[in-house]
Order: sequence, then structure tokens, then C-alpha cells
Amino acid sequence: MRSVLQRMHRAGGAPLHTLTPLQARIAYETGAGVLEVPKATLARVEDFTIPARDGYALPARLYAPSAAGPAPGLLLYLHGGGFTIGSIATHDTLCRELARLADSMVVSLDYRLAPEHRFPTATHDAWDALQWLALHATTLGADASRLAVGGDSAGGTLAAVNAILARDAGLPLALQLLFYPGCAAHQDTPSHATYARGLVLEEPAISWFFGNYVQTRQEREDWRFAPLLAPDVEGVAPAWMGLAECDPLVDEGVDYADKLRLAGVAVDLEIYRGVTHEFIKMGRAIAEARTAHADAARALRQAFSLE
Repeated sequence: MRSVLQRMHRAGGAPLHTLTPLQARIAYETGAGVLEVPKATLARVEDFTIPARDGYALPARLYAPSAAGPAPGLLLYLHGGGFTIGSIATHDTLCRELARLADSMVVSLDYRLAPEHRFPTATHDAWDALQWLALHATTLGADASRLAVGGDSAGGTLAAVNAILARDAGLPLALQLLFYPGCAAHQDTPSHATYARGLVLEEPAISWFFGNYVQTRQEREDWRFAPLLAPDVEGVAPAWMGLAECDPLVDEGVDYADKLRLAGVAVDLEIYRGVTHEFIKMGRAIAEARTAHADAARALRQAFSLE
């Protein structure tokens, strides 16, 4: 991990928070695949759209490990990027790997980004997509009774919120798969101070990302931005959570796992030692990334009753 950080420093790219959102998106996408594992070849990779509540056509990409056989479970995957950057393209390799290892279908969503689309647009897009997939899973070739939601970082936030909304709507989910999700309204846990500088996700970037998405204290303290503030999480889907030890978000991830457990929700929590935020997209260089891929896929397989 230290070697990766040194190489990133030598590369000398401008910090994302010093760029415009469009420039930051281009820079992130340009570097997204550099440290990834080789891109898996799958039987089905198809682009399509999902309608949002306002009629907007949300781009989505379906990944399926096989073209025939029994209908697989389906994971809606929501990419990270601080609600400002990230896309289907930046998380293409990761979604392929999850589909391959879990022998399950994955649908990756391009929800709308800030600052063009501020809170709660991303939440609405993610929830609209999950409801649509629940209704159309069979049409896509998936098993509608085996549905999960997942994501990393800001996408993990959206996935956690989706799990609560699904509970409220009576939509059964097999699993919520959360890679280092943002869970808190304010970045005031000890890990935010300990890991504020030099470890991929820095404090100025967090402030920039969230400043693009939420504008007021009231929005920050809305549980749809900060699921730690959800009044009740009893009865939400079981959770698999993978956190990075050297990550500003690690404490709030642990806090959310505790909140779920106190409500009687089954939680499988893994903290990967010595790695930083974004490590799951560094499988070429970081063994813990490949371990996390396998662990997450195993959780999906178990949730979908495949093993």
C-alpha cells in the first residue's frame, strides 16, 4: 500500500478537489483501471436504461457470468465517488469481478451526479432503479426472489439507504453489500483526523465532494445522506461490510455495523488491515483487494443460497 501511495505521489496529478467536477470525472476515469485486476470476460455484458421517477433514462450495465442455466441472483451496484465523480466505466472491472466470483448477475447504475444534481437526486435514482429491477428481474433473466444492493463509499451510502427504503416498502433483499460506506452527517470521528492526509481520500476532497451534494445542515442530517441517523434499522437486510483500516470513513462504518447489530440485523464485518479507501480497485497491486472481492462474492453466494 505504501508503494502504491508513493507511486501516486510521484505521478503528480492535481488533487481532485482543485479541479472542476467535469475535470475531476475525467481524471478519475483516466486513472480508474491502472491498478485493477485483469478485466474478466463474461457471457453477457449489456447496456440499457432504467426510468427514474422524473422520466430521466438512467444508464445501466448488466453483467452476467453465463448466458444459460438457472436464473441467477441480482446485485444492484452503486459506484463510489463522493456523489460527484465515478461512473459505470470507472467500476466496470470491479462489477465484472463480482459477477464472475459470485456467479450472479450485477447491474451497475449511472445515477446522476452533483453539483448538477444535488441531494436527494442520487438517493431517488438508486431507489427507483432498485424498484424497477425488482419488477423486471425475470425479464433480465434473474431470479426476482434473490435481490441484493451494494456499493462502495458514496455508493455504499446509497446502498445502505436503499436497504432501509426496501424494508419500509416491503421489498425483501437478500443482502446489503457495503464497501467502506459513508454513514455520518459530520466528519468528526477520530479516524477522520487520523487519516486526513496522504492516504488517497483526503479531508479537502471529502469536504469538496459533500459540499457539491448537500448544501445545508438539515440536508447533512437527513438519514438519506447519513444512515447513522436513521431512526430505526430493525428488519433491514443482512449486511456484509468491508472496511479499510487506514480510511477516514472506517470509524463510521464500524458505528453503522454496531447500529445494525443492536437492531438485530446480521452483520458480517471485515476490516482489511493496512489499506486505504479505494483499495478494492487496486487488485493488481494490493492482495487485500483480491481477498475483499472473494469475501464479498462469498457473502453474495451465501445470501443467494448458492453455497
